[in-house]
Amino acid sequence: MLLLGNDVTAAVLTMPDAIAALEASYGDLATGEGICRPRIDLRFPAGAGRVYQWGTMEGGSARTGYAAIRMKSDLLVETGPEGAGTQEKYCVTPGRYCGLVLLLDIRSGEPVALLNDGLLQHLRVGADSALGARHAARPGSRVLGLLGSGGMARSHLEALLTVLPLERVQVYSPTRAHREAFAAEARERYGLEAVVMEDAASAHRGADLVAGCTDAVGEVVFGEHLAPGTHITCIGGRLDRRAVERLDVWLRLGDANAPHSNPSWATDDEYVVYRARPDDPVWPRHRHGHTRRPPQGPRRVGLRELLDGTVRARTDDRQITFSERGNIQGAQFHAVAALIYERARERGLGREIPRDWLLQDIRD
Repeated sequence: MLLLGNDVTAAVLTMPDAIAALEASYGDLATGEGICRPRIDLRFPAGAGRVYQWGTMEGGSARTGYAAIRMKSDLLVETGPEGAGTQEKYCVTPGRYCGLVLLLDIRSGEPVALLNDGLLQHLRVGADSALGARHAARPGSRVLGLLGSGGMARSHLEALLTVLPLERVQVYSPTRAHREAFAAEARERYGLEAVVMEDAASAHRGADLVAGCTDAVGEVVFGEHLAPGTHITCIGGRLDRRAVERLDVWLRLGDANAPHSNPSWATDDEYVVYRARPDDPVWPRHRHGHTRRPPQGPRRVGLRELLDGTVRARTDDRQITFSERGNIQGAQFHAVAALIYERARERGLGREIPRDWLLQDIRD
């Protein structure tokens, strides 16, 4: 069994690889080769206004022969004023995180790898948004309005450049030094026209795509500033009511399988939440419980219909489109983790631990 850190992921995985792995995994869901369940969060009051969250998501594919579970152990803290708050998270101490992916070979039952999820997470989220943009954005889109300047913003820029001919990025985040550093990096790394904006509204204006990539818990994409034809993706924060009202097309890349033993458990919620001490006063102070589901207004399109050619997401250059993953996180991690594992094994990377440490001779 291999222990694979973020350094190994950086050495073997590219953004085009991640995009291709996700598209193949989503195809497996559509054909019945793959299965996954929604993300499930267990939340507990943790004192001092904090929430402890144990989050898991899992899936696998009969075609590839792999299954995986991704596990996160986070302390959550929300800070800032109403409407402009952010969510901070950490494990043990600020700046440290615990996210792991356990990869298993379904042909033998063997646990084959344990991966840090940090870089993998950033690449798979960016790749997911790129898939949505490939199918729903205008093909000639050249201007990106980017809300956020951290790691997710960086992975989104890299991913969107893989599928669209972007020439200009308009970046806004609350901390000037952060957005200036991001713009300088974008200019140097990609040769883009990277412009620092003074407010979120300015980042929207003139953009062919608007991407919310922040740790905000409130609204970050504003409908009054969207031009006709804009494509939207938002993995941090939310669309305001006007933005949702203006959507023409909602592209959902997939839905988790309904349980074979109890189909009534099917849900289109982004994740499923359980809470300890449901009457604890911490819960009204935490707004991270929002879970997204498609609204009734826009035309809803699924990736399966796009892949088999029966429909198109965008049918008019003036349509405002939105893409999101759905609740298929579990279908992402086994696909990308398997690719990292196979390449690491080929190149002799990672640290080995004895497989017998995880096996036993007492029947479970």
